[in-house]
Amino acid sequence: MSINVTSLTLDGLDKLSAHARRCVFWEMDPAAIKGARGFCDQEFEKEAWLSMVMLEWGSCGQVAVVDGKPVGSALYAPPRTVPRAQLLPTGPVGADAILLTSIWLEPGAEQQDLGSTLIQAVVADLVRRGVRALEAFGIRDINGDRSLDTQSGGVAPTRAVRECSPEECMIPATLLEDNGFEVVAPHPRFPRLRLELNRDHGWKEDVEAALERLLKTASVSLVDIGERTPVGAP
Repeated sequence: MSINVTSLTLDGLDKLSAHARRCVFWEMDPAAIKGARGFCDQEFEKEAWLSMVMLEWGSCGQVAVVDGKPVGSALYAPPRTVPRAQLLPTGPVGADAILLTSIWLEPGAEQQDLGSTLIQAVVADLVRRGVRALEAFGIRDINGDRSLDTQSGGVAPTRAVRECSPEECMIPATLLEDNGFEVVAPHPRFPRLRLELNRDHGWKEDVEAALERLLKTASVSLVDIGERTPVGAP
């Protein structure tokens, strides 16, 4: 099985799940959605929002493809472009942070820990772009029901048709915590979590260790070459 994660592009919106293409939970003011109920083309509104963010800021999503089939996605954007972020009780998002809004996984994908893989891809993109922090509004089940979580602490899988709601469209706080996020604004239901991108993480230590092994190997090779007897020497 080959997993490939790439940045979302305007001509690649078909790689999003059916729910992700029409969900405007984060992208539209709830009052506007309610007022336009029955008259709002949610897929059109979502595409318009994605186009606006990409033109003003750049790619705002990561898409996971397994053996040529899209299996998951993550969306993120500057908080000022996300109306719902202004309404949650643990806002506002830090001025130096980008907001991770949502992660969707196709059925079965959660077993491959693709939620974590998508978060790592988001982090890599933002580090490259010089962003200092990544924040997200997590969701907890205050009744202790962990049905929102998967065996890997991930996201509930997508279904062909489902209604937008906090349970469907927000990221489980456990997934965020499992990937290094820390709570900066506690709340029994909707905590806000933050990941500092200028902090050393485990994946960075792995890269540094691999580089160190490579340098040691190169040093040994150079020593061996220097100690060899020149050709033709007595």
